[in-house]
Amino acid sequence: MPELLLLRPEQHGFVPNNPSLPVMIYRDAFAVGDSDLAAAMEARFEANGWPPQWRDGIYDFHHYHAAGHEILGIAAGEVDLVIGGEGGEAISAKAGDVLLLPAGTGHCRLSASEDLLVIGAYPPGQSGDIMREAPSVSQRATMAQLAFPRLDPVMGEDGPLSTHWASGPLER
Repeated sequence: MPELLLLRPEQHGFVPNNPSLPVMIYRDAFAVGDSDLAAAMEARFEANGWPPQWRDGIYDFHHYHAAGHEILGIAAGEVDLVIGGEGGEAISAKAGDVLLLPAGTGHCRLSASEDLLVIGAYPPGQSGDIMREAPSVSQRATMAQLAFPRLDPVMGEDGPLSTHWASGPLER
């Protein structure tokens, strides 16, 4: 059972963060072993309704996504990042950890090991648009209405998503 950390960053500068949904950090969500951790993450995210869309790293500038909730699965290496925009909370993540960022959540890589590999996933129909300026009124409204799969991306039916993200609209 992974350890779950919740963050509720407030608005910092141009980054709105999400006033309703917390950031969820799953520590040791996947066992690091001889298997292909990236493929294991992709398979579980897909099975739980969060189709993976990319393999890469994390940008080294503050940004957020207005058009999608985002999963960051750390498939290899280690990373230090800031969650919440400039003045946000510095955290570290390592292979096996997963971050669930609700739309509007700022994030920025501070440093990373050379072998960092991140699996990025979004709910169906959503994307990782790169926002580096304050959202418009209509973008804020869109972020507040973005649906998400009813299954927790890491733990499925019995995961903490339904408890901690209960205020958001579920996909049917």
